[in-house]
This record gives sequence, C-alpha cells and structure tokens, in this order.
Amino acid sequence: MENQRTILYDKHVALGAKIVPFGGFEMPVQYSSIKEEHRAVREAVGLFDVSHMGEVILEGESALESLQVLLTNDASKLEVGKAQYSLMCNESGGTVDDFLVYQLDVNKYMVIPNAANRERDRKWIEQHVRPGTTVTDVSDDYALLALQGPKAVDVLQSLTEVDVKSIDMFRFKADVEIAGAHAIVSRSGYTGEDGFEIYCDTKDAGTIWDALLETGQPEGILPCGLGARDTLRFEARLPLYGQEITETISPLEAKLGFAVKVNKDTDFIGKEALASEKENGPSRKLVGIEMLEKGIPRTDYPVYNQDEKRIGHITSGTQSPTLGKNLGLALVEADYAALGTEVIVGVRKRKLKASVVRTPFYKR
Repeated sequence: MENQRTILYDKHVALGAKIVPFGGFEMPVQYSSIKEEHRAVREAVGLFDVSHMGEVILEGESALESLQVLLTNDASKLEVGKAQYSLMCNESGGTVDDFLVYQLDVNKYMVIPNAANRERDRKWIEQHVRPGTTVTDVSDDYALLALQGPKAVDVLQSLTEVDVKSIDMFRFKADVEIAGAHAIVSRSGYTGEDGFEIYCDTKDAGTIWDALLETGQPEGILPCGLGARDTLRFEARLPLYGQEITETISPLEAKLGFAVKVNKDTDFIGKEALASEKENGPSRKLVGIEMLEKGIPRTDYPVYNQDEKRIGHITSGTQSPTLGKNLGLALVEADYAALGTEVIVGVRKRKLKASVVRTPFYKR
C-alpha cells in the first residue's frame, strides 16, 4: 500500500524538508537539523505537522460506558472542554495504544490514535463498544498542528481574539478562530514543553500553518520534523508506541500507572491482569540509562547485568540535544531498576558500562 501524504506535504517540500515514511505516511523528519529544531522548541517555539495522527469520535448514550470498558483511565472524570491521557489494553494487560481523549459534548468524545494504529484501533473500538455508541473515523477530515515551546502562547495569542493564555493544561476550547479559520485548540503536546495542539478542517490547515510560521518569525519559530519530536518526547520520557509500549508491554511496566485506575467502577479490558500486576509489582520496569563509556544506546540494543546475563533491552536512545549526554530508556528486570545500578549495554559489537538514572531526563 502506498504511503499517504498530509494536506501540508507540498509546504514541507517547499521548505526543504527531508521526507521519510512513518506510520503509513510520507512525513518531514527534519528541515534544518534535528538539533536546531529541538533547541527552538526548548528555547522558543516550533511548529509540527502531526496530521498523520487519527481522530475517532464516539457518540451516543452509552459512549462514556464504552470508554470505561475500553480505557484504563477513569473517563467519568472528563467534562466538556477537558482532555485526559489514557491507554487501551488487551486482556493480558499489554498496550493496544495510548491516546488523548477529549470530551467534545455531552455523550460525545474524540480519541486520538497513533498514526500506525489508526485502522487497528478503530476496529478494536468498534468490536468492544456498548450498544448505543456510534464510532466514526474522522481522521481524513482533520489536520493536526502542534505549536510547542515557551513562546507558543505568545505566537498563538497574536492570531486570535480568544484568550488562549487562560486555557489550562489538558483543557481545550472547541471554537477558536485563527487567521479566519476555526479550530479546536488544546493545551497539550508531546515535547515536554508548554504548547498547543490545533485540530482544524484539512482545507484550513495551510492557512493556519502559514500564519503561525509568519507570526512566529520574531520569536524564532522553526518548522520541526518528526526527528526533533522524537528527541523532545524522549527527554521528557513520553512513550512512543512500538517502543516503550507495545502489546506485550503493560502501562505499569512503562511507568504509566497514573493512567491506570484499577479501582474505577467499570471492569475494563485488561483490568484483572493489571490489578494483579499493580498488587505484586511489575516484573520489568522502564528505566533511564546514562552511558558511562562512549557509545549511543539504540532501540533493541541488549542490556546486561555485571555478570553479562541479559536483563532487558533499550526501547529508545539518543544523544540528548538538551543535556549532551548519551541516554536511553530501557525495559529491564525489576531487580535492576534501582537508581545507580550499573549495567552493561551491547552497542554493536562492544559491551559498554552504563548506569540507571532518574527520568524524565528533562523537566521544564
């Protein structure tokens, strides 16, 4: 199957983006350089096209009940204008996907599946919803832009009459006019910085994209690709589906227990397995790794104890642009998860010393 393109594809090419396949789409991985784009988001502001993400609406009298069965978090805590991070698990407690859930109206919710999981998630949701819930995939109707960084609020505010400064984290306003176009504006993101995610009609995406880049120029705005998005989320220990969370990695192993409410009233898929894991403690844990010898830990590199017995693997790793250190996230046996534990990472044909360190690596 051929990769899809977002509505902004031609704009990325015109800006000199390097295009790569990702999640079934042709996406910009970088424009100038990953480090430069990363720095722009940490210090000023960056703009991402993340329209490859999905949007699925659940609507009807049983919509909340359906979410409660599907999701690990307690969706009854939502209200109109509020967003919540949650996960969808299988019966054994492994992760089907993670996403934000928005309550758009009474009995109307929107969930945001990861790009590669869009089709699979929709089918999973349809399979498990309660009678009286309508499921509609509206992914092709929406574009999604992420404006991220300490200057994001100033840039967006100068393009709208709506007071976006007053939107709290994980809250949203459903009808914000930006450069003459209407959008849902959510105070959220995937970078560890302040910022907004802007959901708009695909036909308006180009107008909003251009307006944000132009207005943000005095603040040092840069268009940013998926490369910087990955290094930013990594430093903030935000999970990437397929790496930190998979169908065989539970939210508890991935340090996402805050979004697993085993005591909520509804029995959700995976509850039994997760309740038992919560009680006994996970057998594996996601930890931060700092290399003590020169080498970069990459995804799937093996992790060993001092006796060179394999105890886990690297889920993500890079040279941190903010900290300048070679860092990794690793899923290891729980006995080796204590801070300061010395481990060995297999980097190509070498075995290099590393240490378990505190995460997130970066916090604003």
